[in-house]
Amino acid sequence: MEFQDQMGHTITLREYPQRIISLVPSLTELLFDLGLEEKIVGVTRYCILPEEKVALKIKVGGPKEFQFQVIDDLKPDLIIGNKEENYREGIRRLQDKYPVWMSDIVTIDNALKMIGSMGRLVNRDQHADQLVDEIQTGFRELTFTPQLKVAYLIWKNPCMAAGGNTFIHEMLHLCGFINLFEKKSRYPRITPEELEGAAVILLSSEPYPFTPEDVKSFRKRYPKKVICHVDGPMFSWYGSRMKYAPAYFRRLREALKKDHTVILT
Repeated sequence: MEFQDQMGHTITLREYPQRIISLVPSLTELLFDLGLEEKIVGVTRYCILPEEKVALKIKVGGPKEFQFQVIDDLKPDLIIGNKEENYREGIRRLQDKYPVWMSDIVTIDNALKMIGSMGRLVNRDQHADQLVDEIQTGFRELTFTPQLKVAYLIWKNPCMAAGGNTFIHEMLHLCGFINLFEKKSRYPRITPEELEGAAVILLSSEPYPFTPEDVKSFRKRYPKKVICHVDGPMFSWYGSRMKYAPAYFRRLREALKKDHTVILT
């Protein structure tokens, strides 16, 4: 069987995979949600959901630092990776030995197509199609006014934000936000002065783990702005976590109406 991934690579499988390694936290959760618990043999140490299940799986390093001997010992017949989250040299080394299916996600459409393709790849077509329908239905029902100009921060020192041409940017739009840095590419470094243009500053729980103390610090510096600590995976995970995003976005927008300091993780 031949399958093409989202980077244009074609992989060949003799049969549907029985020993899967996931190198991407959001796709690890997706694989579990597709009912593949018994077939997943390895995950990264950053794969945290579903918590009780990933705890039982062998760790193969981090998304950007693979433990190749551990991977070899697991004898995978399929490895799942991502263009942005994994490092090119490591992926190329794995591609020399194993079928590696790569995702490349920037838009909501990319994510939905990835879920469908993943379902076909692992023989879970029906589960994947049902998940896509659920996500699409949830997103269609979202309507928020007024639109609020926001800065979504992903890192502290240096201060970095989500710009345009990112999956986070797309999710911000679905949440009724206007991204202050939409004209900047990817994840730009920004200055404290640039944040003055935002009505709301969102501090993400990942990749940098902003804390309630950071919320207080930003609140002190920007007393006229709404400072909100948000659940990063709700904006950046492009797998089955997307089905929870509509309800989370509604709670977030409702919370923003009530207070200038919000912790919603």
